[in-house]
Amino acid sequence: MAENTEQNEPKHDSSSSPGMTDQEKEIAASAYEVFLAGKYDESLKHLEALQELNKEDYKITMNKAVVEFYKSGQTTTGTLKQTLIAMKNQVHTSAEDVDGLDDVENSLLYYNQAIIHYHMRQYSEAISIGEKLYQFLEPFGMFPCFIKKSSHSITFCHAVMVLFVLEEKFAQAVCFLLVDLYLLTFQPEKALHLLAVLDKLSVQGSNKNGKAESNSSNKDGANQKAEFTAMVEAAKSKMHQYKVRAYIQMKSSKACKREIKSVMNTAGNSAPSLFLKSNFEYLRGNYRKAVKLLNSSNIAEHPGPIKTGECVRCMFWNNLGCIHFAMGKHNLGIFYFKKALQENDHTCAQLGDGTKKFTGIPMCALLANKRYELLYNCGIQLLHIGRPLAAFECLMEAVQVYHSNPRLWLRLAECCISANKGGSEQESKSLPCKKGIVQSVVGQGYHRKIVLASQSTQNTIYSEGQSAAIPVASMEFAAICLRNALLLLPEHQHQDTKTENGSKSSSQSGSTESGSENSDACSGKGQDADKFLSAAPSSPLRKQEVENLRCSILACSAYVALALGDNLMALNHAEKMLHQTKVSGSLKFLGNLYAAEALISLDRISDAIAHLNPENVSDVSMGVLTSEQDQGSDKGDEPVESSGKQTPLCYPSSVTSARAMMLFNLGSAYCLRSEYDKARKCLHQAASMVNTKEIPPEAILLGVYLELQNGNTQLALQIIKRNQLLPTEVQRLSPDTRKKPSQPFQSVQPIQLPLPFTQVQRK
Repeated sequence: MAENTEQNEPKHDSSSSPGMTDQEKEIAASAYEVFLAGKYDESLKHLEALQELNKEDYKITMNKAVVEFYKSGQTTTGTLKQTLIAMKNQVHTSAEDVDGLDDVENSLLYYNQAIIHYHMRQYSEAISIGEKLYQFLEPFGMFPCFIKKSSHSITFCHAVMVLFVLEEKFAQAVCFLLVDLYLLTFQPEKALHLLAVLDKLSVQGSNKNGKAESNSSNKDGANQKAEFTAMVEAAKSKMHQYKVRAYIQMKSSKACKREIKSVMNTAGNSAPSLFLKSNFEYLRGNYRKAVKLLNSSNIAEHPGPIKTGECVRCMFWNNLGCIHFAMGKHNLGIFYFKKALQENDHTCAQLGDGTKKFTGIPMCALLANKRYELLYNCGIQLLHIGRPLAAFECLMEAVQVYHSNPRLWLRLAECCISANKGGSEQESKSLPCKKGIVQSVVGQGYHRKIVLASQSTQNTIYSEGQSAAIPVASMEFAAICLRNALLLLPEHQHQDTKTENGSKSSSQSGSTESGSENSDACSGKGQDADKFLSAAPSSPLRKQEVENLRCSILACSAYVALALGDNLMALNHAEKMLHQTKVSGSLKFLGNLYAAEALISLDRISDAIAHLNPENVSDVSMGVLTSEQDQGSDKGDEPVESSGKQTPLCYPSSVTSARAMMLFNLGSAYCLRSEYDKARKCLHQAASMVNTKEIPPEAILLGVYLELQNGNTQLALQIIKRNQLLPTEVQRLSPDTRKKPSQPFQSVQPIQLPLPFTQVQRK
């Protein structure tokens, strides 16, 4: 693409538009010169004089607005936004109509609007304008061959442009703004396409610059060459950093590793390069190395949030918290997240009163506040620690901003579930527990009686006289959160029609060339909208992740419905989950348990027995390998550190344990049909498959119930006294019932089971 040398109206250049007189050209050049020197009052005087000569030119008014904005220290963002909107209405053009962008001056008006949208976190509006500008600039070849000036820091902070600017630099600014926006909205393929274009044109510019220098004097040529070399090196460093961010989002380890080397060669051990390399090592699982890289960065030299729009100290503590979360060190993780929140609050206090919207705060610093992202991280960390109420408070504040994130609504429901089963969770850590079987002993001597604990209502907690819509950590509110999460997921039919296209796109996203050769990257014609579901502030969800999330939401919905006594709804959710095309082994196991419990409550015991068949359990592992995991499978030479995730004690650690749990529940179902021999056989077969310590108290109560039905009162008392099924009873089984193949240990996600329905005893 050749560089366009025609200038529409750069007022600092001699080739101005035909409508300008020599006097106007001189005043415009003077205004631009003093503006660059930071003398904004003088620049305003020149612009006012220029406006007296040409009162109809709206571009002079825009330049005055921009100069006044800089004069205020870039703190009057709201005023500038209103001024630009008024000017847009004045020229009667629309960013939706590319024909309206008839020259660079009109384009700059929209570019300035895009910059304001960017700093106000209105990324969709900014991308819409930026892509229209890109389509306008592309046919004329107005793309940068080099970068003259960069105001970027770790995350690039774009300055509002005035009209005194070369078309090449304007085109460069549009491209880099779009790259930043694509990365902020998790569209790395589009960002890589633009970076490939910029990379190619920078090489062409280098060749063109070399030819131009041969025609100039030796002294001028040497100065231009030195300046140009410095500009190209700065541009390459920034482009390498952008590429690393894109490849990290794509989890393409091999391509990212190459770019990391380029970043370290061009930027050295600067804070941006070390942060990027630390992020890369974090994704590879080298957590200690990631911590070491973060600690080696000199964050004290960073200019600060007022100049760059970023609080590096806040980023530092947040990154440490994320690394320790991945290592399973959740208490350390929450410590670092709290430090990050303190730094963020301190930064916001320095910037001024947060109650005044866009007033008194530099525009660049509007992006500095990361409070809601940090609260989201704190909430997830607290949930893992076992502090659901504190996690609920953090996530409730975060959901006010990220209300369209279905995963966040699921986490809120998990907080409610965890908060309402605290008692049984503590008891389940030491199963079997005698306290969970015997409630009290009354009477003396011959009249001494044992009162067994009532298991059926132990975990049912209702909010008396309170609306379910009130945000408190109750099971009723959990049901609302789960309904919100399901509504935010795309419809099944919509997903199924795009299965083939989605799988192809997903398989291609891991390649290093797919992003750079996508011709529709900036036109919005790609299939990215079909591949991803936005889940800010976390990464967007791919198609398979959406299906996995749907299964998790349905499992939680069935659990909550059972806790609330809504058995029909619980059965509906459980069966819907079991009919999903790709449901993990662990969720399938839970779905059968929840469906069986709902069916028994509905007095459909025969249907429940079908769900409790131990042969239904063939896997209790966590789920399907996604394309993201395939892309990130290159872990390098160093061994990957353990994530620290452990299987919950109340969850079966193997297929054998899961089948034993199914048999315990199957015995309960037979009990309800008065088939005591079958129930006893299931109970003893299950007891032979697991360790004595793994037998739940509900199974011991089932053994007591069976002995009482058989008239063996003394044997039932012995079972209660010893708090275990008697070995003599286990030995009565035939050897064939003991022979069950041992299954390897499978890692599962921390999903807590409700109490099995063996708690319901009928006499």
